Amino acid sequence: MDHLNVYQHPSYKVRVISVVGNSQIEVKPDYAQLQIEVVTQGENITEVQTENANKMNQVIEALLALNIERQNIQTAYFNIFPRYDYIEGKQVFRGYEVSNAIQVEVDNISEVGMVIDQAIKSGANRITGLEFKLRNEEAYYNSALQLALQNAHEKALAIASSLRLSYMPQPIEIVEESSGGPILLKNVAMTQRLSETPIEPGTITVEATLNVKYQY
Repeated sequence: MDHLNVYQHPSYKVRVISVVGNSQIEVKPDYAQLQIEVVTQGENITEVQTENANKMNQVIEALLALNIERQNIQTAYFNIFPRYDYIEGKQVFRGYEVSNAIQVEVDNISEVGMVIDQAIKSGANRITGLEFKLRNEEAYYNSALQLALQNAHEKALAIASSLRLSYMPQPIEIVEESSGGPILLKNVAMTQRLSETPIEPGTITVEATLNVKYQY
């Protein structure tokens, strides 16, 4: 009877070099987005709403006069709240508060301060947010990804050299880490007179990170 010999080859364990590739690109923002709010208070709801609407219309007209496109002005929210005080544990009605906010995009970064001052002069009493952003965000991020991969390759090459390998390990897995959009937030101090709101946009950091595994 013939015997069949079966040989079990030892499993081959893949040797891996894991590195993190990172890159950052500093970019000047190309537009700003801010939220302008008009808040009015009073006991008569009709009067409060009318006052609010008149002031907001004045703000919008002032923005249009600065050559901001109407399509770049959108309502963010409109709220009406009753106001109460608590005196000796009792709820006392004090009237109403109407909040009307618009979101505005400003294409010319240098005019952001002027926009804020004109809005305040026209009746706005809150600037609740200012963000500097990039319209061509994806193109910058793709460039950052390429640099991140190059950074990972350089790290793997350095490790391979330390291990005295005669060849460059090959990438077998590339994982992109999620990243938030490149947005630069600013705080704005409201002023009482025109031309007193200095805005320095600075630069936005576009960052990309890759986890790369190399087989050797």
